[in-house]
Amino acid sequence: MSRTRIIDCAQVTESLLQEAAQDLAQGALAVLPTDTVYGLGTGAFCEDSIGQIYALKQRPATSPLQILTGSLEQARQVAEFSEGALRLAQTYWPGALTLIVPPSNEGKSLTRGFAGLGLRVPGNNFLVNLLQRLTGPLACTSANVHGQPVLTREEDIIKTFDGKVDFIFLGGTLSPVASSVVDTMKEGRLVREGALSREELERVYGAPLQVN
Repeated sequence: MSRTRIIDCAQVTESLLQEAAQDLAQGALAVLPTDTVYGLGTGAFCEDSIGQIYALKQRPATSPLQILTGSLEQARQVAEFSEGALRLAQTYWPGALTLIVPPSNEGKSLTRGFAGLGLRVPGNNFLVNLLQRLTGPLACTSANVHGQPVLTREEDIIKTFDGKVDFIFLGGTLSPVASSVVDTMKEGRLVREGALSREELERVYGAPLQVN
């Protein structure tokens, strides 16, 4: 791998954003700021690069990656939304909510053996601008070794990932609070209560959410 390019998000030019989007769509690896924690991502259709993410993170193959898109419209190209899921997406996207939804025909290859897709439109302007320039969605996971604390500080991100990824985009110190996760594949289940509470999610979803 070539030398990691470390870039301050506040200084990103339009041409660099477009270049990074093209590289990611072709399999480059990047650490990116989200509205929650830093993420480690690549083009969602790039199988070899996704394998590199699993190896770099030491993530078990039984744990799926999240799929990020730049808008609800982009998300609907790869997934199908029930009425309840659509209400949640329209209310909380862009934001700290991951929805597990059935794939569309176009999105079936992204499931990689899992029943559904974990989709999110992040509430980070830099990342949304990047995602809107991609030719497809981004496969992403938190930028840390599996089972270890999430990394929220720039210096920790550089120490951990410099020389191991193609891009590091620095966005300051981020929140350690992860997104809430709602599985809408069946009757509705709260997988993780993160930035959004169960009560407010149920109010918008329109039905109680089961909890494991």
